Amino acid sequence: MIVVIASLVATTTILLLARSSTFYYDEWTFVLTAPDWSLTTLLQPHNEHPVMLTRAIYAVLLSTVGLRSYFPYMVVLLAFQAANVVLLFEVVRRRAGDLAALGSAALLMLLGAGWENLFWAFQVQFLGSVACGLGMLLALQAEPRRRNLLVAAALLTASLMFSGVGLFFGVAAAVHLAMTPGRRRDLVWFAPTAVCLAAWYLAFGRTYAPSTAVSPADLASLPLYVIWGLGAGVGGLIGVSGFAGLAILVLAAVAVAYSWKRGGPDAFRFGIAAGLVSFYALTGLIRVQLGYQQSGASRYTYEGAIFWVLLLADSARHLPWRGMWRLALVECLLLVCLNNSVLLYNSATARTATMQRQIADLQALAALRGDPCLNQIGAVDTLVMPAETSPALYYRAIDRYGDPSAGLPVVDRADFDQAKANLLTPGCK
Repeated sequence: MIVVIASLVATTTILLLARSSTFYYDEWTFVLTAPDWSLTTLLQPHNEHPVMLTRAIYAVLLSTVGLRSYFPYMVVLLAFQAANVVLLFEVVRRRAGDLAALGSAALLMLLGAGWENLFWAFQVQFLGSVACGLGMLLALQAEPRRRNLLVAAALLTASLMFSGVGLFFGVAAAVHLAMTPGRRRDLVWFAPTAVCLAAWYLAFGRTYAPSTAVSPADLASLPLYVIWGLGAGVGGLIGVSGFAGLAILVLAAVAVAYSWKRGGPDAFRFGIAAGLVSFYALTGLIRVQLGYQQSGASRYTYEGAIFWVLLLADSARHLPWRGMWRLALVECLLLVCLNNSVLLYNSATARTATMQRQIADLQALAALRGDPCLNQIGAVDTLVMPAETSPALYYRAIDRYGDPSAGLPVVDRADFDQAKANLLTPGCK
């Protein structure tokens, strides 16, 4: 009950911080094409991800509340965030006890380093995958009965239908079961999910496969990409990044090695470690061309931090939770939570400026509607709205779902004027 109430308070706080948010970047790919969606569209990938359930959520929201308010979209996102906090608490609690579980939940509630997943409703794809993945791990911790295995397989399937992040929870589950004597036969319950994923990839997923092969230089950079991402994930737990994250990575590795030496490595921890490393390794095969530091992006730090919490939870069991040590550990946790809160607030402030620019772009599109000089292939702003390369598609969407900029004052005049200039046909008067 403590965790449930605290997570509701935390998500309400985030909702208040995100009150200026609106539809942004990749979201417009969904919005502009939504009038043409069919059942087949649900199976089409977004970038490299299967997004059946993500697209279904947007289809329902667009058909009901439309584009006039971003609030319902954020409510759905933060409902998954609250679920992730509670589920993480339960998974850790069963392995490391109440105190370690409370600390783990507190770290995730206001994870400033993962701000992108908390302020952008489109990241429901990742948070939905995490929620279903944690639910699957919880089901696998229960008695290996048919009902629990069926629930685990269904949740893994749902995780994969939100985004490709579900794949790494699948890796964790597969390694866990394969290394547990007497449970290898339980892998058969996940065989239908694997077959469906392979069929989807052959029919739809490979259409987004990179057009060029990974170069030898990219492969040489992959280990650095993985190490940097691992450091960002564990450093994000206490609100640090960059080279400070690498220092925390060394300490975390020592803690894991110590706990394995003291208590012995088990199948669950091997599975989590496999899921964590494969997350950054496979992501790197697709993204390493963007630079090794891209693995430290906040949308990846959130998932990496959760895997790290699960991996380090067993180490927390060996901490001295009694006497003065308990007070010292609680004080450290409060300091970390405070640092995360400051980071989250600063990120919200920076996000507000981006949202003002996005709204200015939408207002420019509204102002030039019907103008004879409007460029019919004009891109209003390639930095925050790259999906918009045809004003006609934008007007079609807002006619159907509503105008998110209607009634709002022009706050960012400079971007408003620049957006209008971008939309006008050169030389037209």
